[in-house]
Amino acid sequence: MKTVRRRWGTVRVALVRRVAAVRETGEAGMATAEYAIGTVAAASLASILLWILKSEWVRELISDLIRKALGLG
Repeated sequence: MKTVRRRWGTVRVALVRRVAAVRETGEAGMATAEYAIGTVAAASLASILLWILKSEWVRELISDLIRKALGLG
């Protein structure tokens, strides 16, 4: 039982030190903001690509490529 208490005490002290270090640097929450910006950027890029792929000239280009590859045209 003493071993568990001693280990918990060591873990608790390390955790308190880590939390204090994060608070001092002001970095708390930065990863969340970076993920949010990355998600918005990825969604924007996906919508632009979708808009391009739905255009008529891209459909014609892909159709022509497939016809030439299959020897149909």
